[in-house]
Amino acid sequence: MSDLNARLLAAHAADDRVALIRLYSEAADQAPTEQAAGFYLTHAHVFALELGHPDAAALRARLVAMGRETP
Repeated sequence: MSDLNARLLAAHAADDRVALIRLYSEAADQAPTEQAAGFYLTHAHVFALELGHPDAAALRARLVAMGRETP
């Protein structure tokens, strides 16, 4: 996950929020635990909400399915 971590840091440094949505979603998919996946998905969802990104609803649905957000 070190390559992904480097890409996340670069996206933060560039303030590339669209990339951050994608990268945090990717990190959630690769996370070793449900807790870590929830952490990454929450970040992806917040960035998506800030941008009005079309993935916001799907990210929220994933959080709801994990019991980390209410329907």
